[in-house]
Amino acid sequence: MNSEPTRRVLLAAPRGYCAGVDRAVVTVEKALELYGAPVYVRKQIVHNVHVVRTLEGKGAIFVEENDQVPEGARVVFSAHGVAPVVHEEAAQRSLRTIDATCPLVTKVHLEARRFASDDFDIVLIGHQGHEEVIGTTGQAPEHIHLVDGPADVDTVTVRDPDKVVWLSQTTLSVDETMQTVAALRRRFPNLHAPPSDDICYATQNRQLAVKQLAADCDLVLVVGSANSSNSVRLVEVAMEAGARAAHLIDYADQVEESWLAGVATVGVTSGASVPEALVTDLLDWLAEHGYADVSVVTAAAESLVFSLPRELRRDLKLAGQSA
Repeated sequence: MNSEPTRRVLLAAPRGYCAGVDRAVVTVEKALELYGAPVYVRKQIVHNVHVVRTLEGKGAIFVEENDQVPEGARVVFSAHGVAPVVHEEAAQRSLRTIDATCPLVTKVHLEARRFASDDFDIVLIGHQGHEEVIGTTGQAPEHIHLVDGPADVDTVTVRDPDKVVWLSQTTLSVDETMQTVAALRRRFPNLHAPPSDDICYATQNRQLAVKQLAADCDLVLVVGSANSSNSVRLVEVAMEAGARAAHLIDYADQVEESWLAGVATVGVTSGASVPEALVTDLLDWLAEHGYADVSVVTAAAESLVFSLPRELRRDLKLAGQSA
């Protein structure tokens, strides 16, 4: 008689919160503590349903645009970054702003402005309509051409093929982005590159961890929300790296028991905007269904921490609180 294979979980590390997300979430929490509710937040502070609901419960009010914020009120700009026109609109309404843009997104904004000032055509690799892409495009709209993958490269029209540079959304698939860059380089042999890779360290590390475990997994579960670009990419990376199946879930109770049929090894990871408590809930659920053996697969160590936005640090200091 064949014995049933041992059920186990391979848990990716690193996973979950990156430095930029942690900074953004803490910014809203500290603002609520310091100023009291309500604190307005333009767009979702990070792309995670649970985080947004939790902050709403503490008194944050999420809006789509500045004109939904009462004149003179306080508003936090999300981690994805905003175009300069958003700051201008806020000033016109006398809004007190706290900019929680991830410093790695700010880096891309600075690159866009610098290359535009040098009169380059900028090819921005990213997803149409994503908040980060909107914010980056707004830094130099007359210079930026958006491409969403290698298939879009032939549609790009530039003024001087020798003055073209590529930049990217920070949360993309590393492999797909490099494929797009290769296609751009074939079209524009003298293509310039940013001083350093725009895809953020956390996105790369989480994808690397999934690549290391996926081939050994019958099923990979990625905790993350559907509008989280980096979480969606993790599902794609898992499948490309050899997982038999992969699914994106916000909560453990969204796992369908039918997914476990014939599954010996489950891979688990989470997107960069996901609190660890949601992963713990999933591990508990899996343990209840026979997957109690958990091994960690470590791809990199992370120690980066970003300081809080300067506006908030200033007010915390005035109030005698540490930032």
